[in-house]
Amino acid sequence: MALYQLSVEVGAFARFLRDLAARLEPGEGWYGVFATRDPEGLRSCFDGAEILPWDVVASLLQDLGEADGGPQTARARALHAAAAAAHDRLPGGAEALRERLEAMERERHHAQSRSHDLDARLRAAPGSPDAARLSGELAWAQDDLSRATARIAELTARLAALGGDREPAPPPPPPSPAPAVKRRPRGARYAWMDEVEEAQEAVPVPELPVAGAAPRGARFGGAEAPATPVTRAAPREVAEEAARAAGNAVYALQRLRSQGRSGEAHALLCEAVAGPPAWLPALATELHRVGLGADWATLLWEAASLPPGRLAAVAGALADAGRPEDCDQLLRQGVARPVEELAGACAALRAEDHQREAHALLTAFVRVRTPEDAARLAAADPHGLVPQLLAAARAVSPARERDLVHALRVAGLAGV
Repeated sequence: MALYQLSVEVGAFARFLRDLAARLEPGEGWYGVFATRDPEGLRSCFDGAEILPWDVVASLLQDLGEADGGPQTARARALHAAAAAAHDRLPGGAEALRERLEAMERERHHAQSRSHDLDARLRAAPGSPDAARLSGELAWAQDDLSRATARIAELTARLAALGGDREPAPPPPPPSPAPAVKRRPRGARYAWMDEVEEAQEAVPVPELPVAGAAPRGARFGGAEAPATPVTRAAPREVAEEAARAAGNAVYALQRLRSQGRSGEAHALLCEAVAGPPAWLPALATELHRVGLGADWATLLWEAASLPPGRLAAVAGALADAGRPEDCDQLLRQGVARPVEELAGACAALRAEDHQREAHALLTAFVRVRTPEDAARLAAADPHGLVPQLLAAARAVSPARERDLVHALRVAGLAGV
């Protein structure tokens, strides 16, 4: 793809990366790994010629000590999404994405084959002198597999945003902070479709039925299906059904985890996200009870990429069940999505009388997105959103409120 003058979005993201790198030790952590493996590629991303894959951005934030869902992560997501969209709209952008996607699929296949080979060799000689070396090589092969899978998901979503014909997938959860730790691949909704060794015992995964049509929309590549209504006062039968489904799901997760079948475990979490929102609080309780809180965090991450109506339904279910912190985390993770979708989520929350949750979503939005983005969001429903956005900005800081007032004035929305 030919070089063009940097857009505002790409330039802002490149500056963010350079500022981030300036705070890190070049020879340490993941930054040291990437700088050694591909210094030219890293430099081109810092210059704005290419867009750094999200899994690398997340790893650099981990080097900095940023926690999952922290303010820097939210800001980085917003900048990354805007820069990727602007970069992909350049002439030749779709073709470049397709070429990179094909290359990444080849890389994933190679990493998967190497992981299987190393794992088989390690199982065959667990006490051999080469065991430590093989274990280290396997950890790196699994990391390569995880990152390739994550980048396929990211590139697929970017291509779909340009009108491509591949099913979109969300940005993945960040990888493990320690480069040499053996860990499971994460972040791709369909990682469970990878081959599973025939010798492994099958674990029956309980079905979590979806009410109505399968979820669709920005994430799933079609028109959004109506959100599953939030049950405010679930009858005893529904509560018992939710508890039974949660118990079955957690049992299956524990079995899958114990056998190292992480892809299928992730698929089960995705099925739960697609199921009845009113069931999720019971699943959260059961996951935390047995020490699988990390799986709940992954589930919330997946839910943050749901279509607007279902995002609002899940947030409402969590709020109604007395889990405001989970609800707020879900909404904070969802603010990097396009403003049109956020407008739909706000409308759905207000329609269900979840005013506090709508305010939390807008507050997270004005905290990490630009005032110009907030003005674009306000334009979707000026009479409903302008006063709410101003109230959210006021809750953040006087300076943020002033910046928003200026952006609204420039957009012709100040008098609404």
